[in-house]
Amino acid sequence: MFIKPIPKNLTEQLNNLKKELSGDLHYSNIYRLMYATDASVYREIPLCVIYPRNKEDIKKIIFLAKKEGLTIIPRTAGTSLAGQVVGNGIVVDVSKYLTGIIELNVEEKWVKVQPGVILDELNKYLEPHGLFFGPETSTSNRCMIGGMVGNNACGAHSLIYGSTRDHVISLNVILSDGSEAVFGPINNEEIEKKITQENLESSIYKFFTQTLSQKHIQENIHKEYPLPTLKRRNTGYALDIISMQQPFNVKGNVFNLAKLLTGSEGTLAFTTEITLNLVELPPKTKGLLCAHFRSINESLKANLVALKHAPVSIELIDNVIINCTKQNIEQRKNRFFIEGEPGAILMIEFFGPDENDIRNRVEALINEFKELGYGYHFPLLTGTDISKAWALRKAGLGLLSNVEGDAKPVAVIEDTAVDVTVLPDYIEEFQQLLKKHHLECVYYAHAATGELHLRPVLNLKKEEDVKLFRTILHDIALLVKKYRGSLSGEHGDGRLRGEFIPLMLGEDNYKLIKAVKKTFDPDNIFNASKIVDTPPMNTSLRYSINQKAKAINTTYDFSKYKGILGAVELCNGSADCRKPAGSGALMCPSYMATLNETDCTRARANILREFLTHSHKTNPFDHQEIYEVMDLCLSCKACKSECPSNVDMAKLKGEFLHHYYKAHTPGLRTILIAHITSVNKAGSIVPWLFNYFVRNRIFSGMLKKILGFAPKRAIPMLHNYTLNYWAVKHLKNLNKTAYQKTEVVLFNDEFTNFNDTETGIKAVKLLSFLGYKVTIPRAAVSGRTFISKGLLGNAQKAANKNIRLMKKVVGENSVLIGIEPSAILSFRDEYIEFATPENKENAQYLSGKAFMLDEFLWDEVEKGHIDKKSFTKESRKIYLHGHCHQKALASIVPTKKILEFPENYTVVEIKSSCCGMAGSFGYEKEHFETSMKVGELVLLPAVRKAEAEAIICAPGTSCRQQIKDGTGRTALHPAVILYDALVKH
Repeated sequence: MFIKPIPKNLTEQLNNLKKELSGDLHYSNIYRLMYATDASVYREIPLCVIYPRNKEDIKKIIFLAKKEGLTIIPRTAGTSLAGQVVGNGIVVDVSKYLTGIIELNVEEKWVKVQPGVILDELNKYLEPHGLFFGPETSTSNRCMIGGMVGNNACGAHSLIYGSTRDHVISLNVILSDGSEAVFGPINNEEIEKKITQENLESSIYKFFTQTLSQKHIQENIHKEYPLPTLKRRNTGYALDIISMQQPFNVKGNVFNLAKLLTGSEGTLAFTTEITLNLVELPPKTKGLLCAHFRSINESLKANLVALKHAPVSIELIDNVIINCTKQNIEQRKNRFFIEGEPGAILMIEFFGPDENDIRNRVEALINEFKELGYGYHFPLLTGTDISKAWALRKAGLGLLSNVEGDAKPVAVIEDTAVDVTVLPDYIEEFQQLLKKHHLECVYYAHAATGELHLRPVLNLKKEEDVKLFRTILHDIALLVKKYRGSLSGEHGDGRLRGEFIPLMLGEDNYKLIKAVKKTFDPDNIFNASKIVDTPPMNTSLRYSINQKAKAINTTYDFSKYKGILGAVELCNGSADCRKPAGSGALMCPSYMATLNETDCTRARANILREFLTHSHKTNPFDHQEIYEVMDLCLSCKACKSECPSNVDMAKLKGEFLHHYYKAHTPGLRTILIAHITSVNKAGSIVPWLFNYFVRNRIFSGMLKKILGFAPKRAIPMLHNYTLNYWAVKHLKNLNKTAYQKTEVVLFNDEFTNFNDTETGIKAVKLLSFLGYKVTIPRAAVSGRTFISKGLLGNAQKAANKNIRLMKKVVGENSVLIGIEPSAILSFRDEYIEFATPENKENAQYLSGKAFMLDEFLWDEVEKGHIDKKSFTKESRKIYLHGHCHQKALASIVPTKKILEFPENYTVVEIKSSCCGMAGSFGYEKEHFETSMKVGELVLLPAVRKAEAEAIICAPGTSCRQQIKDGTGRTALHPAVILYDALVKH
């Protein structure tokens, strides 16, 4: 095994600690590899991972670290870009248990929280009180307050709300000797009392009062640190901030070491509680001017003009990111305001008392732009369009992983900040440096405050680029120093920039920083190798240098990514998959239910990457660790659209299982589920007999026990006859009344044919009534059950057979429609990559012809082919739960619109992720509990709350079964609802 084993004596110590903790301790290979990386380029395998439940757990961890000379790496969501939470010691993840909001004081506008509280969750809690926490990071839906304090995070609106440091009132911490302390505002008299005590906290106050009282030290700090006018500053410890406080500056703020600890990256103490000041919610009237420019340089000059008009934020995105949005399913929807091919866009936001005020200010700014010849398109967004545009901007980091090949825009000089007035000059010199090194760069982020996230394109698998990685940072550090900027504006030093602190702040100030570390943490147990004594920044990288990727033959076509490893490496660790339930996010439903890192896309990608890269086995998929992290993946495909990097874990899971089964024969249950159509086909000869046995308590109970099905699940029954059988008898007569030009070719999937036959019949009758000729050609199984169980050879055969059969019958004036979303959408997704060379072109053709029934009907409505008079005027309320694959690969919007086409029908979309059934997943005994937990996150409670007379709608057959099992209510397919809404049948 490529993972270095833990020494026996340490294993014993960890086992003893595990018994004493209230929380959880893990040192399996899975956990060590999962936590070896964050969102940076660094990789170090930790000793273990601990999820503490309370302060006592943290103290016990500290005592072990002191005893054994280990380092403690505090971690929240792991979105750090500079390697702050990567290390070889004990990772202490507070994101699972230390997530409480402790106290809120509305009158005084402050809140006390534990470090694992998610920013967006905090602001949802505060919103009814008219308050919020000002700094807003692009990762706000999963980043946590502890991480924001560690990195002194800022955000898009730092122009008016500043950084986290500006809002931290006090911090409750555990010091390196296990003692507790509260660092907050403290006056001179209180400082004197602290100094008289004999403890570590007293030593800390003694150090600062003695050191910062010296005039030459103060002068050197203010000479070498970044300009005081710079809003974004996060290089080293904030000695410049506290040296301007009382008693060292009589006109300064009250002394508060919380301001120093903010931005210290967990290297000085372990934070357990955070008290933050809050601000009033911004005005509801907002406007976002998305000004298009021909080049980066033009946009930076325009930025200085825009600042004169009092915006609250100015964010820049360049043409590389803009182009990446074209490839992302989710972000394509948010490109509506983009015109042409801009070199850069400035997103300039305004708050105001009313729309007229904003429009007048925007008009004045546009006029000035035009007078100066800046820009060419100036759309003003309002209402919900603003959040869509911001979503596109926030996706910037993840989108950059979509750049094809091993050379990627790399976080190395992405956090430099200079005074905004010199930003154009700085960027001009910056570009000259890049040109010298023959590099291209991506530009985005916080133009208003002088910080652009600048990412040169490097291949960190090549030795020369790894050397250049360090050279470019050194050269840019000198340039930033020239402008008295900060090498880090908000992302922190970590492993990336710590090496250059002496250069940026001077050797004397660096010695002072080391003295601060020594005073707080004499045994170096807190996050060693960050900020102080940092190793060379181009060591301990995620990728092995000059290592040739193993050639792996795959069933899916991963050639776009130069192989399956490239598809796995799309994951950059940005943790978009760690968003909680209720956030409106779709991925990862199993993570939402368990809140375990093991159950998110990032963890699965990390484990896959590790074994595909480092495994010594001929079959690198033959590892139990991969199987375990993949086990709870529901293959919902939400990651394919919602992950900015387009990581398709469902596809990767299928490919993994395909190879895993070459070394491990799949079980009887797996084979039975995969071949369920054959079972149903045999059962349909005498369906009443089949149904008798699956309904019989004794027989079905024995069957479930033998096969490992959940006892509480009912095995799906067969209809009295198949849809194909019904069609032979009735379709010819129904088609006699067809008058529409478009012919409908119905892909009769195996679920509709055998189980949901009534749904299929009503769908055909609905189409017939609306004037469409319906053809149900011979077809193979969709292959969906083979895909879900990793039997990709069978799936590929079915796919290619269907491509050949459907191409023969789907002509220019016909469309291919389906009733079960997962089956019909296979033509848009898996079939394209399963297609053999001779079928590639036909697969692409059919992908453009394949529609869900509801999609097709709404398209026909928009063309004016369907009349509202065909439907009832009765009032009905519908609660709609969309199918996972529909939400990922298509859209729920056409379904909602067609269901509202009857004059008085209203639809409420249930903002749920996966239903939890996920095909066979929810039927399997070991997955039943997780399946129900997923359902209970949003969907099942929403259905229970729905009015008794309301209609519950779910296009997916699995979804309808989950709703039935979880609530007792019957959900209907859109086809059934629309058929029942017809004026006459």
